[in-house]
Amino acid sequence: MSDSVVTTTDDLDVRLEKHRVELTGYCYRMLGSSFEAEDAVQDTMVRAWRNYEKFEGRSSLRSWLYRIATNVCLDMLSAGNKRARPVDLSDCTPLAQAALSPRADNTWLEPMPDARVLPTVADPAEAAVAKESVRLAFMAALQQLPPKQRAVLILREVLAWRANEVAELLDTSVASVNSALQRARATLAERDDKAADAAVSDPLDEEQRKLLERYVAAFEGYDMAALTALLHEDAIMTMPPFDLWLTGHDDIAGFMTTIGSACEGSRLIPVQVNGLPGFAQYKPDPEAGGFSPWSVQILEISDGRLTGFHFFLDTKRWFPLFDLPLHLDAESDEIEEGA
Repeated sequence: MSDSVVTTTDDLDVRLEKHRVELTGYCYRMLGSSFEAEDAVQDTMVRAWRNYEKFEGRSSLRSWLYRIATNVCLDMLSAGNKRARPVDLSDCTPLAQAALSPRADNTWLEPMPDARVLPTVADPAEAAVAKESVRLAFMAALQQLPPKQRAVLILREVLAWRANEVAELLDTSVASVNSALQRARATLAERDDKAADAAVSDPLDEEQRKLLERYVAAFEGYDMAALTALLHEDAIMTMPPFDLWLTGHDDIAGFMTTIGSACEGSRLIPVQVNGLPGFAQYKPDPEAGGFSPWSVQILEISDGRLTGFHFFLDTKRWFPLFDLPLHLDAESDEIEEGA
């Protein structure tokens, strides 16, 4: 292979990689799965690389990649699976009836590190919209839309594409795009969301930072009185892959001191996840010593209180995704914040 061909190939790889984060964000919003999104982007990159000679340049490289990624996602969604949160699938469970019943992995909306889906942008308003569009409640709402409506809503409302650009990407008319957008908006407006994300400042304001500091102190100290004081009266707690979800001070604190009592003595490491504050939770490991991974937590905040905290427990999948170690030594003071 000649040097010139190698240079051309290398240049193409660099040009494609510049779009990886934003494409991952797009596929994640479409699919609701961290790993399926990354698989979809990798498939997109391979298809683009193999077919680059056919790219006629009538659109930008970015638009061409989005066309490929959309087709990949629509193919993956043809099975009809809609990922969800526990609150979308059942009523809340009273503590007295609490039981940990897991469902299959493909049931659940999955967490995603911000760094993998939110490209760096200079406009604070654009950055805020991007963060809001990967929060759990919005992601769950997207899953209720038919796949093409989902694509139209994301491209028009989140990525700010013009109607004619979306029409060209989807090989349809502007009228069809506008109609799909109107139906998608109506569906989202009708949702009675039992666990909607509230406004979180970007960056966090002083009140929110202090709330998180108090949360860490209460959780690591397993001080239920202090933790309860931080919770909204209708706060929600979920634990995928279990379909159980709890609401209210008493049931949440009661669960944590009974079924969840093994979390006492945990350590929390901050992470940026789904556009919200979160923590990697390590609980004491009585066999190996130190601390072992237990969950990735996502916190929702409103009016100075926690309105929701969600524990994603499949740590063998999530901790490598967040570039987090699978063990903390007992004497370890700190590790760097996760992705």
